[in-house]
Amino acid sequence: MQRIADIKYASAVLQWDQETYMPPKGAAFRGRQIATLAEFAHELFVSEKNAKLIEQALADISLSPLEKRNVELSKEDLEKNKKIPAAFVRKMSEAVNISFHAWIEARKHNSFSFFEPSLAEIIELKKQEADYLGYEKHPYDALMNDYDKGLTVQKTDELFAGLLPQLREIINLKRNMPDTDDSFLHQFFAKDKQWETGLKLLSKMHYDFDAGRQDISEHPFTTNFSAEDVRVTTRVDEHDFANMLWSCIHEGGHALYEQGLPAEEYGLPLGEYCSLSIHESQSRLWENCIGRGLDYWQAHFPLLQQAFPEQFSEISLNSFYSAINKVQPSLIRTEADELTYHMHVIIRYEIEKKLIGGEIKAHEIPALWNELYKEYLGVEVPDYKRGCLQDVHWSHGSFGYFATYSIGSLYAAQFWQKINEDIPSVKESLQNGNSVQIWEWLKNNIYKHGRRYTSEELCKLVTCKTLDSKYFIDYARNKFQ
Repeated sequence: MQRIADIKYASAVLQWDQETYMPPKGAAFRGRQIATLAEFAHELFVSEKNAKLIEQALADISLSPLEKRNVELSKEDLEKNKKIPAAFVRKMSEAVNISFHAWIEARKHNSFSFFEPSLAEIIELKKQEADYLGYEKHPYDALMNDYDKGLTVQKTDELFAGLLPQLREIINLKRNMPDTDDSFLHQFFAKDKQWETGLKLLSKMHYDFDAGRQDISEHPFTTNFSAEDVRVTTRVDEHDFANMLWSCIHEGGHALYEQGLPAEEYGLPLGEYCSLSIHESQSRLWENCIGRGLDYWQAHFPLLQQAFPEQFSEISLNSFYSAINKVQPSLIRTEADELTYHMHVIIRYEIEKKLIGGEIKAHEIPALWNELYKEYLGVEVPDYKRGCLQDVHWSHGSFGYFATYSIGSLYAAQFWQKINEDIPSVKESLQNGNSVQIWEWLKNNIYKHGRRYTSEELCKLVTCKTLDSKYFIDYARNKFQ
């Protein structure tokens, strides 16, 4: 299993380089290299030799409970991977490479036509993958299950149906309040100063720079090659301070989770994250519950004032706090406030369901995207770059992912409630710039378990309750009303 992990993580280094430093002419051969490694890792994993080793280990009565769980999960992964031919794995990897670079060009030219053919190919391959994996009700279930075991269209529809009315109520109440001035966040902020500030904030979160680094990419992301090499990327807009700020804190939350996974379980399921929903809970907890909180900025706002005296010296802490929590429908998901953010997620979820279900084709995406943005957020989409080309996920073939952003926010609110119950002094600690208690709590309650439990099982273990959106609604009402 560790040899297979070596190959996968070697491929991950090539993918990280592709999105950060690789020269444009390297794209074609890089696609070949990544496809070869993906195919090779898949062949090794589904080989008869590996299958026999897993069966032998399953029969070993001397295994500890954790060792046994590793074997059980490996068997589960084997059964799933055996359904997918190695040739298909290679074809998908090659298609993703073409698609990613087409997306970059499409954004450069602000034209969907550059991206549409390769995206159409990816969609067809994902539909084929769903057929390989199998499903009971909706083909999209097979893809969602890949990111969060047991997640289905039915469960997600029910969750969103319960969340939306209450969310809209809070958004409408907030919009009827006096407008918040956030114009000072759109002054000129020098790139190098923003970069330095982002690094300081990551350090204060306990991100270990001896086990990671930060770079620039077109779309912020976190990747890891082991628990001791976890890298983040951000993007910097010199006229929008919030862009870098939330990218750093959000990706920092992801990175802390990866750095906190048990290194001794490298290559094994218990050395991997629980699910993408739990992963997103970690980024959203740091970004929103902590990072958009008044207590956090009571300690850290002076750092901003010191770095940007012209921009912030005359701005009060309360004005800054109000500005970073302004509720306003917008075009860009990664820059959205924590309430309207869910509308962005739901829009993508609805589009993906229709694509994988065969109800619409790739060329219909822009029109449907614009229609849903008008319906859910009341905004007109002016162009492709700020519309359906804004996210990198489809170019990676990541269909079934988006719902985990909202579900992760719900888990985050539930975990945040539990943290406050378990650590009565957490508010005071944050005001003093100390988040070590939170970091330790997360290591002991979330990180250390790896993939031992499903999302629901982990939530129940940690909070004594299964996922309940009421925690997020209570959190949002308390904060915004």
